[in-house]
Amino acid sequence: MKNIISLVSKKKAASKNEDKNISESSRDIVNQQEVFNTENFEEGKKDSAFELDHLEFTTNSAQLGDSDEDNENVINETNATDDANEANSEEKSMTLKQALLIYPKAALWSILVSTTLVMEGYDTALLNALYALPVFQRKFGTLNGEGSYEITSQWQIGLNMCVQCGEMIGLQITPYMVEFMGNRYTMITALGLLTAYIFILYYCKSLAMIAVGQVLSAMPWGCFQGLTVTYASEVCPLALRYYMTSYSNICWLFGQIFASGIMKNSQENLGNSDLGYKLPFALQWIWPAPLMIGIFFAPESPWWLVRKDRVAEARKSLSRILSGKGAEKDIQIDLTLKQIELTIEKERLLASKSGSFFDCFKGVNGRRTRLACLAWVAQNTSGACLLGYSTYFFERAGMATDKAFTFSVIQYCLGLAGTLCSWVISGRVGRWTILTYGLAFQMVCLFVIGGMGFGSGSGASNGAGGLLLALSFFYNAGIGAVVYCIVTEIPSAELRTKTIVLARICYNIMAVINAILTPYMLNVSDWNWGAKTGLYWGGFTAVTLAWVIIDLPETSGRTFSEINELFNQGVPARKFASTVVDPFGKGKTQHDSLADESISQSSSIKQRELNAADKC
Repeated sequence: MKNIISLVSKKKAASKNEDKNISESSRDIVNQQEVFNTENFEEGKKDSAFELDHLEFTTNSAQLGDSDEDNENVINETNATDDANEANSEEKSMTLKQALLIYPKAALWSILVSTTLVMEGYDTALLNALYALPVFQRKFGTLNGEGSYEITSQWQIGLNMCVQCGEMIGLQITPYMVEFMGNRYTMITALGLLTAYIFILYYCKSLAMIAVGQVLSAMPWGCFQGLTVTYASEVCPLALRYYMTSYSNICWLFGQIFASGIMKNSQENLGNSDLGYKLPFALQWIWPAPLMIGIFFAPESPWWLVRKDRVAEARKSLSRILSGKGAEKDIQIDLTLKQIELTIEKERLLASKSGSFFDCFKGVNGRRTRLACLAWVAQNTSGACLLGYSTYFFERAGMATDKAFTFSVIQYCLGLAGTLCSWVISGRVGRWTILTYGLAFQMVCLFVIGGMGFGSGSGASNGAGGLLLALSFFYNAGIGAVVYCIVTEIPSAELRTKTIVLARICYNIMAVINAILTPYMLNVSDWNWGAKTGLYWGGFTAVTLAWVIIDLPETSGRTFSEINELFNQGVPARKFASTVVDPFGKGKTQHDSLADESISQSSSIKQRELNAADKC
């Protein structure tokens, strides 16, 4: 990364040169005016039309002034483009260590906002684990053919679909709230509503009450899904983007580990008490209050502020995000702000307008939306649903209940280790490589798990359980972590929130399908596939892997400005990594277009004057 001090010196030198050029330009204009005056006076005497020439001179003077103003706009625009290019180069060359020194506050704010996903991960694991809790089965379940209590497939499907439908409603509402009040206040509102909705779950008397509580609680979770990764990608530079966006996956895992530990305690110590399921619901009240306070003091995304034409506030936001002081920090803020402004301005110029969900499906944005949607859908077509039903899956595979809960805790810990492993390798290989190899390992694990389903005895069940643990590691080292980064890099800045919302809705639609099918696959009274379910998901993982190889581009090492240019040029997926682009050198900005139009009009006027003079 270039030394910021040298940039300060360059700016000062440029300022002096600009003053010198202005002074010289002013003297030249005065001299030109004197020459024009003399020439016009002589021609007036010769042609006895001094007054007419005097009027023509007056018009030319006005045109000259207009031309100077246009030239000044072009110079300013050129300087802005240079600043944006400088910021783009700075961001690309920044190392992880440098990013942490310059953007430590951005990383901390991003971590704070993403922590809201702990609650969603917690409840996702909690609900599925409750199906295997004896007290919950006896209170809300029915007797099956084996003489034991069980939550029916229909209710399991219904409760899980309540979560998915609630999240989709929340996702649909989120963009409109963000447009009105911004990222911060949208999240604070969602956290306040979630605090109230938890009361319904704690005082539940029936599965119907749980269903209502799940629908309402899932609406704020949908808000968190769409905004956390958006905020992280917009406040952090390229060097931190993978870590801060994939931190969302760590938050999911923290919530699932927390839920698994609580449910294991309920199974061992509260197995015959209503507190066995009430306490896990009540512990959700831990998170909202401190998160609301922290997010209130967080800076708003500078990208959102620039999109709302609140540039002065965007500058203040960048000042809070960046570290340092004095001229160095001011230069860094100016460069970053110019990069954001020109990136958004170029998007608006190419799109001619901004705004609706329909724009996400038009032209270049249509390709970007398709990629983002399929990337998130891929998480649900690669066997991830078995991880969500792990405790229930282990029981259906033949494990004892206490051992099944223990394996679930180990599974989520291995998932956390997998995500941290992806952090280590992300600096050496690209997003596409991590995703491809992770899916390949998942596919192998799932096919072998399916094969174990044809065996019998403890060896087969323990083998299937062990491979499910391996699946958790590879899933979270690959697609589980990297997709959070990919879906923030693929969309345009103008449509990022809307595209991420659409992608997450597609994820939830696939999750609804999984919620319908998985209980039937695992329940004894239905299809009773057990471990054979791995064969089904192994096949879908193979299809997902084929799509990634053919259609998904490599975005690693690219700034948002460069990714925009690659999509605008229609670069094929497999050539993204090798194509060199100049995001601010190609394509005209709005000021460039206006300058060209002004120059063209001025040239036409001059030509008409020359033609008139020839006729005379």
